[in-house]
Amino acid sequence: MKLVVAVDENWGIGKDGDQMVYLSQDLKHFKSLTMGHPLVLGRKTMATFPGGKPLKGRRNLILSRNPDFAPEGAEVYHDLESLLAAAPEDACVIGGASVYHALADKCDTAYVTKLHASWPADCWFPNLDQKPEWELVEESEVMEEKGVSFHFATYKHK
Repeated sequence: MKLVVAVDENWGIGKDGDQMVYLSQDLKHFKSLTMGHPLVLGRKTMATFPGGKPLKGRRNLILSRNPDFAPEGAEVYHDLESLLAAAPEDACVIGGASVYHALADKCDTAYVTKLHASWPADCWFPNLDQKPEWELVEESEVMEEKGVSFHFATYKHK
């Protein structure tokens, strides 16, 4: 599986149930990485999608402990074991924080949008630069949008 995430300078990923900033170049990059691949995510992450509905063109596998949660167009799993049994190798783990933390060790690649700014955050992604089991293998040029500079980084799990 692959991890896809946007982080600020402190590896913060969100506050109050939403990401720090939405950049069209990052959204296009996200779509190019995930289109046609199954997505693994939590219920709160799906709530941030347009209309709170599953993303089109991708199988949406939702991890939720809520037994009443049954969104149309998505598959809901109530525990990690059943989700892992259903998730194919090409699945993209897209958040939120608890899903990233639960599945990071099961992933072989992390696609990280590194935002060159920081915001108040209440959830974080593990700092892969400080994890010896992860190796930075590729970085894009620096881009800028809405006054925020950023770049794309790819890490491989050793």
